Amino acid sequence: MSTARIYQRPKNAMSSGRARTSIWVLDFAPAEPKVPDPLTGWAGSGDTRDQVRLTFPTQEAAVAYAEREGLAFTIVPAPERTLKLQSYADNFR
Repeated sequence: MSTARIYQRPKNAMSSGRARTSIWVLDFAPAEPKVPDPLTGWAGSGDTRDQVRLTFPTQEAAVAYAEREGLAFTIVPAPERTLKLQSYADNFR
């Protein structure tokens, strides 16, 4: 039985916009550890579920999919957004 993680995408730290942060994502836990390839040295494994990332419009839709497919899942709550309020004059104190 494979396990999945359901979470809401965080805001990109490199931009001020919040686009696509309302999307819920379901991705799978790795079934086997990554090992270095003897020829190239790149890390890899035979687990192809690592490449699968499903998106849903709501948390309920993601949970319904996981239950329908018989997946064990954990829901990671979105971090609460905090605003740092300051004025422009605070830069000169």
